[in-house]
Amino acid sequence: MFKKATQGLVIAAIAATSMIAADKISGAGATFPAPCYYDWAYNYQKATKTRVNYQAIGSGGGIKQISERVVDFGATDAPMTPKELDKAKLTQFPAVIGSIVVAHNLPGVADEKLKLKNSVVADIFAGKITMWNDPAIAADNAGVKLPAEKIIVAHRSDGSGTTYVFTDFLSDSSKMWKSKFGIGKAIGWATGVGGKGNEGVTNLIKQTPYSIGYIENAYKEKNNLAAATLQTASGKWVTATKANFMSAVKQASWKKSEHFYGSLVSQKGDTAYPIVAATYILLPKEKAETNAQVIQFFDYAFKKGDSAAEKLGYIPLPVETTNLVREYWAETK
Repeated sequence: MFKKATQGLVIAAIAATSMIAADKISGAGATFPAPCYYDWAYNYQKATKTRVNYQAIGSGGGIKQISERVVDFGATDAPMTPKELDKAKLTQFPAVIGSIVVAHNLPGVADEKLKLKNSVVADIFAGKITMWNDPAIAADNAGVKLPAEKIIVAHRSDGSGTTYVFTDFLSDSSKMWKSKFGIGKAIGWATGVGGKGNEGVTNLIKQTPYSIGYIENAYKEKNNLAAATLQTASGKWVTATKANFMSAVKQASWKKSEHFYGSLVSQKGDTAYPIVAATYILLPKEKAETNAQVIQFFDYAFKKGDSAAEKLGYIPLPVETTNLVREYWAETK
């Protein structure tokens, strides 16, 4: 492992390189972390005069654009495997941690008041449970007014890392889901209407009574939507709070040798929220000078961006992880 002094020299060298580089960085990909990246970019431009232009086009689009070298960095919520990275000649590191909530527009039912077993969530998105007053929902919601109305499912229409993480959770929660639908950035939905990006699904939920969908927690908070209480991996009821997100994050085991590939879904612990995920940055191996600029931006974000991330509903990477990422930058630059 590199000593702190060595890490400082690496970052200083990166900063020196970036001073002679262009004053604009372009990135594209995941909508999941977009509000956080926009805030970081705004503050970074004020501090350094360097613009970071980020386009929230979905993880699938981000992987495609960086693989084709259209942008300086790609962003994805679905981490690429070491084999995929090697084939595309890319490196990968986590930038921030977020969570996915099951948001709903159920008139008269406030945030956290609706309880949904994880298996019930899978049955709803699989089209097996179609009515709000279904006995499987009613069983855990005594005192909650459940209408005899059809459930309108809202899902992503684009290739999405948010979908990848959510279907990872559903596959872990339901053998039926795992065998019939599986995990993916895009799947063959059995029911529902599609929206582009987290913003598109958020708007569908806001505008459609009796709807339910999956969105990044920052979008839920920003739009004052209600979300369901879910279950931990051990079956305990758990709400979407920072403390419960952190309980899951503490279980993470990052490995530089695997380019930080892994999942934070359904971590152990009685308070670990079940749909937590890191979002990742992809860089081309051959573009050392441009990569130095991108790295300087994210190093700035790691040092100065925690409060902005938390205010927006995200979880900053633990300091142990950011130090590991800096070592990774030094080894792969």
